[in-house]
Amino acid sequence: MLIKSIFTNSSGILVSRILGFLRDLLTASILGANIYSDIFFVAFKLPNLCRRIFAEGAFTQAFIPSYAKSKYKIRFSSVIFLQLIAFLIVLSLFVTLFSSYITKAIALGFDEATIELASPLVAINFYYLPLIFIVTFMAALLQYKHHFATTAYATSLLNLALIAALLISKNMDKYEITFYLSYGVLIGGILQVIVHLIAIKKYNLCRIFTFKKHKKKEENRFYKSFFGATMGSSTAHISAFLDTWLASFLVSGSISYLYYANRVFQLPLALFAIATSIALFPMIARSIKNKDEERALYLMKKSSLILLGLLGVATLIGVVFNQFIIELLFQRGAFTQMDTQNTALILSMYLIGLIPFGLAKIFSLWLYAHEKQFVAAKISMKALGANIIFSLALIIPYEAAGLAFASTLSGFILFYLTIKEFGFENFKTMYFK
Repeated sequence: MLIKSIFTNSSGILVSRILGFLRDLLTASILGANIYSDIFFVAFKLPNLCRRIFAEGAFTQAFIPSYAKSKYKIRFSSVIFLQLIAFLIVLSLFVTLFSSYITKAIALGFDEATIELASPLVAINFYYLPLIFIVTFMAALLQYKHHFATTAYATSLLNLALIAALLISKNMDKYEITFYLSYGVLIGGILQVIVHLIAIKKYNLCRIFTFKKHKKKEENRFYKSFFGATMGSSTAHISAFLDTWLASFLVSGSISYLYYANRVFQLPLALFAIATSIALFPMIARSIKNKDEERALYLMKKSSLILLGLLGVATLIGVVFNQFIIELLFQRGAFTQMDTQNTALILSMYLIGLIPFGLAKIFSLWLYAHEKQFVAAKISMKALGANIIFSLALIIPYEAAGLAFASTLSGFILFYLTIKEFGFENFKTMYFK
């Protein structure tokens, strides 16, 4: 079942990433690497950061153990859904009202004219967040039922919506194209909600939307786990967000170089590490709940060895053929040879951290299954603190490439601290007994 689930997630992610690269290819060709691509990437960065934290770990890691232990599953899930969706809608309205201040906060290096251009896009894109929370909530319930296919393949719908937006608007003014892209983000979110609703109905889970009175004890336990899991799952994504924020102080195009390089880096990370962790976590959580730690360790060993081999090959290929990969994917239209060289260097800096980031994901599942979300959060915050220090130290001499390498160094620290908490003795016994 583990291999089948990993394959289902990986194949769905692969389809989505192929479409994502087609989207990025069109974006690079039509917008290039300039102020217009920068403002759209900044606008999409904040909701996309939250999406990755929600969808790729935090919510599921907190929700599934709490849901599994709940005596009143329908009531528990209904209340959690209602509370969080209400909060996100209010937050989205707040961002709309104060979009210029939010834009200035996430891209402090932008001048006033650029902030004025980016602010409407930030307001539009942020409404993707409540949509993707609905998707993530339904996906967690489907994962508990060992159904992964809908969520794995539904991510393609966002890329299809953005590709359609680019094709429709390709002959328009570049600033107008960014609006088409922003509304494409929302359409992609709506489409994902629709396909998950169909799956929820098929698996007879529609009763989650019947809101009834609920015991506070289960709810409080979930939120305690959720806040810890959110911090614990966020290191790589906040690092990328920090890169964007600091890159706004660098020359025009730096944000875009980081974005395109990080997109390539995210492919093997998502295809192998994230797909494995999504499939593995419900199995580990059930094993821990049933007090069968030996099976949980066996599953982790098997998964981590497979992952090590896959990520090692991906790192080697990516570093050796970095310029060829970027040239093949992006160098056309407004994306120049100089843009390729700058992006390829940054890609290599990111890829050095692929193995530690990927393996840290697997071993952090042990902490989440034992409901040690705040321990994982402390580890994540230490790694993030190190990333900030490295970024400030490397940005001046090495510019955008220094920011990418700072993220990689934080990945090694994250991996070391995660293994330390897991237990060096456990680690040694698991592989060498």
